[in-house]
Amino acid sequence: MIIAIDGNEANVNNRVGSGIYAYNILKEFIKHKSHQFIIYLKDEPLVDLPKEKSNFKYRVFGPKKLWTQFALPLKLLVSTIDIFFTLGHYGPRFSKIPYAITIFDLSYLHFPEMFKKSDLYQLANWSKYSILKSNHIFTISESSKDDIVKNYNVDPNKITVTHIGYDKDRFKPQPQSTVQKVKNKYKIKGDYLIFVGTLQPRKNIEKLIEAFNILIGNNQLVITGRKGWLYDPIFSKVKQLKLEKRVIFTDYVPDSDLPALISGAKVYVLPSLWEGFGIPVIEAQACGVPVVVSNVSSLPEIVGDSGILVDPQSVDSIADGIKKVLTSEKLSNDLIKKGFENIKRFSWQTYAKQTLEILEKLASH
Repeated sequence: MIIAIDGNEANVNNRVGSGIYAYNILKEFIKHKSHQFIIYLKDEPLVDLPKEKSNFKYRVFGPKKLWTQFALPLKLLVSTIDIFFTLGHYGPRFSKIPYAITIFDLSYLHFPEMFKKSDLYQLANWSKYSILKSNHIFTISESSKDDIVKNYNVDPNKITVTHIGYDKDRFKPQPQSTVQKVKNKYKIKGDYLIFVGTLQPRKNIEKLIEAFNILIGNNQLVITGRKGWLYDPIFSKVKQLKLEKRVIFTDYVPDSDLPALISGAKVYVLPSLWEGFGIPVIEAQACGVPVVVSNVSSLPEIVGDSGILVDPQSVDSIADGIKKVLTSEKLSNDLIKKGFENIKRFSWQTYAKQTLEILEKLASH
C-alpha cells in the first residue's frame, strides 16, 4: 500500500502541539516496512526529520501559498497512491484519492474571540470543508469526537479516536544535578510551579497568574512556551500584580532542557479553557510531577483521577487546586504514583498501529 502524507506540520522548528504530534507519527510510520510512505512537503525537510529509506520518501513541491488549496490537489491528480493522510486539519480542496484528516479540537468554534481574525477565518472555513469532504477523521479524544459530531453532523462511524503518546526516552524523572543546571540556566531559585504551552488566550494564563498571586509562599511560577498570539495581556497582568520577580518567562525551551525543567517543578498546571488532548500533561506525569488541570474538554478524560481538576473560569478554584498539592505531601505522592500508572495508556507505537489499520481499510474500499 502506498500512503501519501501531508508532513508540513512536522517540518517546522521549535515544534509544539500539532508539530510534536506530526513529528512522532512520521518517526513511527517509517518503522512499518510493509507500506510505502511518500511525505509531501512545501519546503525541504529539516535535518531532524526521519531520513529517507526504501519505503519512506519526501516529495517537495509548490507553490507554497495556499498549498492545500492548489499545489496539493494538483499533485494528487497525477499521483499513483492508495490513500492520502494529512497530519493537520486541512485536506485537499478536491481529490480523486480517498483521504483522511486529523482534527485536534474545535476550540475556534467555542472561543472565536481568542483567535486573530485571519486565522479564525481559515480555521473555520478550511476545517469545515475538510471535515465534510474527507473519507475519515482521526481525532485525539472522545471529547473532540463528540464535538465534531455535534457541530458538523458527522456520522460517528467516520471518526476514530486514537490517543496520542509521549517520548518515553526523554520524559522521565531527571537527576537532581541535571535539574539544578537547568534551574541555574533559567535563573530559577527555590521551588516553582510550571506551565508549558504556547502563550495564547485559550491557555488561560492570566487566570493562572492571578491564582498564583493569592498563594502564600516563596514559590516561583515558570511559564514555558513561545509567544503565540494575543499574548500582551499576559505580560501586563504580571506587571499589574507586581510579580516580575516571581514569574519567569523562559520562552521556547530546547528539547534537551524541557524534561529537567518539568522534573524540578512541584506542580504542573494547565488551566486551559479548551484542549483537544494536552501532551504536556502526560509529559509532566512521566517526569514524576503532580498535575492540576481544567475540568473541561478532553482533560478529565486524559487525566482521570490521576490529577486535580479545577474550574478554569475560577481563580479561586485554580489556586485551591494548586494549594492542595503544595500543602499535602501525601496527596502529591499519591498523584505522582497515579500519574505513572496513567501514562501507560499513551503510546506513539499504539497510535501508529491503530491509524495504519484504518488507512488500510479506507484504501481497500
